Parts: sequence; structure tokens; C-alpha cells
Amino acid sequence: MKSISLFLIGLLLVSCKPSKKEIYMNPKIVIAHRGASGYLPEHTLEAKAMAHAMNADFIEQDLVLSKDDIPIVIHDIYLDDVTDVATKFSTRKREDNRFYVIDFTFDELKTLQVTERFNPKTGEQFYPNRFPKGKGSFKLHSFQEEIELIQGLNLSTGKNIGIYPEIKEPAFHQKEGKNLTKIVLKVLADYGYKTKKDKCILQCFDAKELEKIRKELKSDLFLVQLIEFPEETKQLAHFATYADGIGPWYRQILSEKTDNKFTFTSLVSDAHKLGLKVHPYTFRADALNEFSNFNEMMQTLLIDANVDGAFSDFPDLVVNFLKDKK
Repeated sequence: MKSISLFLIGLLLVSCKPSKKEIYMNPKIVIAHRGASGYLPEHTLEAKAMAHAMNADFIEQDLVLSKDDIPIVIHDIYLDDVTDVATKFSTRKREDNRFYVIDFTFDELKTLQVTERFNPKTGEQFYPNRFPKGKGSFKLHSFQEEIELIQGLNLSTGKNIGIYPEIKEPAFHQKEGKNLTKIVLKVLADYGYKTKKDKCILQCFDAKELEKIRKELKSDLFLVQLIEFPEETKQLAHFATYADGIGPWYRQILSEKTDNKFTFTSLVSDAHKLGLKVHPYTFRADALNEFSNFNEMMQTLLIDANVDGAFSDFPDLVVNFLKDKK
């Protein structure tokens, strides 16, 4: 099968087997954003196998629920920008013309083909130079299936690569009568992820939900508060009462650029004073924006701004950059 061959390609990228201690003790961690999504369609098992082979420290899983309460690894609550759902289930869209994961059973979701992200209105591929849209044979999968893949690869390769799940849209799920958070926490516990020592970082944009995870649900996992809006950067002291780190948009760290050199906001230093780690998103070699090249982006944020890790679609490039800095 094509999917199996792609899986093997990822595994063949392993050049050595770093010890568990070396991976665990990295001072700056590399998080494979939706897997090795710069090379293979995001959140596919093939992209996760490749990220594992590239020696990322953690691999990310965005999680939403199916109709029958299975946590599905997919970036959004929608299906129509990464699958062929509009072709296979044309009558199942809601009034807003979107197709929702929560309206399909796990068995139905398994029938869909996953592809490179595209605009559902125009059909245009979002990142034109990535894996070609509509090619290959990729499928959706459950959180449990991904954990078993990562844990299995850890065992067979001698690595200790962690998971970095995100609770997506908890308020939406609650309105639909479902408790995504409790289901995810149970899956994590069933697979041995219960404390900060268990190589699992749990993240969420919803501050009330993440605080609830710590204070009401009594989770002892490493928690990261994702932040998106400028006003949220002023709430660090509150975040520090329940979270272990923050995940800001990287532009919230940058101030301005003069004479080809960046200056920074106080976000990283303020977070560090409160004992919070800082893991900004997202490092993309094909979406540089204010940077002249990817090396400048990594140098500016990882070294000059002194963040503690980074989400990247290109984990191999970040791993190699940090290796050269040792």
C-alpha cells in the first residue's frame, strides 16, 4: 500500500538512536506540529512516523470527538478542508455548509481520504509546495491509535519521544452534549500519562478549561496555556496558578526589526520570572513572513529570544539547528 511505503520512508530517516536521557534532557524542545506536516499531510500516521524518525522531542495531537465519542486526531472540528467528505457525504453538511467531525461515527470517518490542507471553497492547496493534494492514501485515526504508534516506535527504536495533545474547542463539544476533556484524560491515564514525569504535555486555548483540568479534575500533567490574543499576554500571573507553560503565537514575542535585528516584547522574560516555559507556534520554512530565511527565524526566536521550545512543521530542520548550536 502507498500509505505503508510512506510510513517506511519516515522510518528510514533515522540515522542514529539517541539515548532516552539525551532526548529527555534537551534544554529546548522540538514539537512536531501536526507531525512532520511540512512533508506529509498533517495529522496522518505517516506524518507522525516521519516526525518520530526526525527525533522531535514531542509530537502534537489535536483532538476532537466523533459522534460515538472516539477522540479523533485532526486539527479542527471540521472535515472539509483536509478530507473528501464533501464528495462522499455531500448531504451531511450543516446550515453553515461545513462538515463536522462530531456528526460522523468513527467507522464513517475511517472511509474518508485525508489530503493536504486546502480551501474548501476554491479547492486550492494551502501550501502549494507541500505534498500534492489528492495524492497518496491517507486516513483519519484515533488518539489511541496514535499513542500506540508512538509508544511502539519508542520501544522498537529505544527513544522516548513524548506526546503533546490539545483539547480542541471544549465549549463546542459541551454544547453538543459531550465532554471531550474527561474522555481525553481517561485515554491518557489508560496509556500511562498521568504526571509531569510521563512525557506528555497537555495544551488548550480555553483558559477556563485548562484551569479546570488542574484545579477541579486534579490532573498532575504538564499543562500549557495556549494564547492567541494580545490581552492574554497580560494574564501570565493567573496562568501561572495552574499552568506550567504558555504557547504564544511567535509574533507576540517580536517587537520590531531595525537594522536587520529584532527586538522583543517582555513576554518571554515575564513568563520565565513566573516559572512558565514558553513554546511558541508555528515555525514554517515555507511561510517566513518577516524573516529572510528559516535559519534567521530559528536564531531569532530559539536563541536570541530564549524560548524553551518550538512548534514546527519542519521538525528535522529545528532538530539539526539546535544540534549545531551545542
